[in-house]
Amino acid sequence: MPDFALRKIALLTEEIRHEGGPAPAVPRRRAAVMALVRNPFAGRYVDALESAMDDLKPLGLEMTDRLIAALGGDASVIDGFGKGAIVGTAGELEHGALWHVPGGYAMRERLGDSKAIVPSAKKVGAFGARIDVPLGHINAAYVRSHFDAMEVGLSDGPRPDEILFVLAMACGPRVHARMGGLKAEDVKGEDGLR
Repeated sequence: MPDFALRKIALLTEEIRHEGGPAPAVPRRRAAVMALVRNPFAGRYVDALESAMDDLKPLGLEMTDRLIAALGGDASVIDGFGKGAIVGTAGELEHGALWHVPGGYAMRERLGDSKAIVPSAKKVGAFGARIDVPLGHINAAYVRSHFDAMEVGLSDGPRPDEILFVLAMACGPRVHARMGGLKAEDVKGEDGLR
C-alpha cells in the first residue's frame, strides 16, 4: 500500500460580485481545496500504478466534504466542478493521473451521482507552480455558461517528491455568461453531455 503522507491542506474560496458589468442578483461562488502529499513513486519508474488510486479515495472524500462546507454546506446548489494535479519534478505526469478516480468519483458521490465528466488538468511542476483547474457543469458537458477555470497553487509545494492534488467546485454560471448554448435549466442529465 503506497503511503501518500499528507503534509498540508489549503482552501481557497471566492465570491464574484461582478465582471465589469452589473452585479448579479446572487454572487457566484467558487472554491478549491488543495492537498500536498508525498509521492511514493518519486524518483523511480513503477509499472503498475492503477491500484494506488484506491489509497487516495479517503483523501478525495475528505477534500470534497471540505469544499461543500466551504460553499455553504448545501450540495444541491453546487453545479460546477473540476480537478487537477501538479506532480513535483521527481515524479512523472502519470502520477497526477492517479487523481482521476479518487478525486472525480468523490465529487460525483457527494453531489448526487452527477453525470458529466469531471474536467481535469495535470502537469509536472517545480516549487510554487500553479495550474488552471478547468470547471464544467456537473451534469452536462455542453453547458457553455459553466466553462471556467480556477488558477491555484501553493508557494511551498510541490516539493520534488510531492504531488499537489486539487478539487474545485462552483455555484452558478460565469457572471454575465451570454455565449448561448445549452442552458443549465434545460439539462436532461441522461448522458453527461446534454
